[in-house]
Amino acid sequence: MLQVIPYAALIFMVFCIVALLLAPNLFRPSIEATRIFEIAKSTRPDVRTIGSKERIRDRVMSLAGSLRARLGLADNPQLKARMLAAGIRRGRGMDVFFASQFATPILAAIAASFIGSNTVFWMFACGMLGYLVPDIWLTQKTKRRRNRIRRSLPDAIDLMVICVDAGLGLDQALLRVGVELAVSHPEINEEFTQVNLEQRAGKPRLEAWQSLADRTKIEEFAAFVNMLTQTDRFGTPIIRALSRFSEEIRSKRRQRAEEAAAKTKIKIIFPLVLCIFPCIFIVLLAPAILSIASGLESVGQ
Repeated sequence: MLQVIPYAALIFMVFCIVALLLAPNLFRPSIEATRIFEIAKSTRPDVRTIGSKERIRDRVMSLAGSLRARLGLADNPQLKARMLAAGIRRGRGMDVFFASQFATPILAAIAASFIGSNTVFWMFACGMLGYLVPDIWLTQKTKRRRNRIRRSLPDAIDLMVICVDAGLGLDQALLRVGVELAVSHPEINEEFTQVNLEQRAGKPRLEAWQSLADRTKIEEFAAFVNMLTQTDRFGTPIIRALSRFSEEIRSKRRQRAEEAAAKTKIKIIFPLVLCIFPCIFIVLLAPAILSIASGLESVGQ
């Protein structure tokens, strides 16, 4: 019973630290409340009485902020860009990532402490692995989402060509394409919706598309931004530029498929050598080896 008390105390400490890391999101006011506060706020001094609930919330928020600053878990622009590239746009995702990055090594070390032999080494190794797990997960999630967007981009450009050819403007075509691809390609719909929201907020079209290219880090989007810039500068018809860009994307995807098919010839060598050739040798040489062994045995007798 006495051996369980240190583990229980450590688990309780981890729970308290994780709760403090998540406190900025749990006690954060809603978007509507924030807007109402910005509209109704004034420069007059606040003479109202502050309740105990607000005092506790302010203390918890300040304690959580100081804890995150001391641990180096403050807001990081590069991490925020990675979260946006992975499709995580909620403020809660940042707090959950911070909490998992802090709690996973501790939990992994606690689990490794039950190993009987060489406990210190396994605790250290599992702690380091637990610290890297959230970052690896975020990287893999970003790569998978980027590949899905890259695969859906030719279809999106073709639909955009059809919409612009039918008489819609580029912004209206963007919304239409996002609606049409919302089920089959939700990632491209999210990015197009973000571009539309940025344009509604007052950002110019080229800057909104440039932010999309910077956020996703996809070569096709960077080429699309360059195409829009040249079209706007030289006055080229947008339908002609979109048609040509769609053909280029199709040819690039075909070349990428041919490259992947060419690589399979080299990749198939290893399973052939390690798995298939030994079985063929056994089937072909085993009868001859058995007959030779039986012949040598009869000669020896």
